[in-house]
Amino acid sequence: MTPSPPARTLPGAMPDPIIYNSAELDLSQRFKRTTAIVASPVDATETIIASLTIADDLAIMQGVFLEGWAAFVVGTNGTAARLRIRQTNVAGTVKADTDALTGGVAAAGKLAQDVLGFDTAAVLPGQVYVLTLAVTAATAASTVSAVMLRASVI
Repeated sequence: MTPSPPARTLPGAMPDPIIYNSAELDLSQRFKRTTAIVASPVDATETIIASLTIADDLAIMQGVFLEGWAAFVVGTNGTAARLRIRQTNVAGTVKADTDALTGGVAAAGKLAQDVLGFDTAAVLPGQVYVLTLAVTAATAASTVSAVMLRASVI
């Protein structure tokens, strides 16, 4: 281990930089992800398309950074798509929301959308996050072909 440089004693001098060696620092428990598709919306109903549980008992210093992404084919008559990340389930607190995205949304059109959020009220262990998709005015199923839901505990 490299020793820290001597402290500066001059008035107005910059503080010593923090020096860490990440070779022995394992942060892998703080980064969670899933690519498993739970379901596809059968109509315009908001549907859970991915689910992630943080089972580890980790200290939360600031919160949990959330990232959701989905590729899907818009169902019949679909006019807008909305991705959300919620706590717990489809009725849980919204932590990220794209609102209704209309650009390029048309029946049978293939889209990829993402959504980002931050949760300062996470409770570990056992916090559940879900990525949901709603396709406005869809009268038939939209098909989710790929998802990614990630959580970074900070």
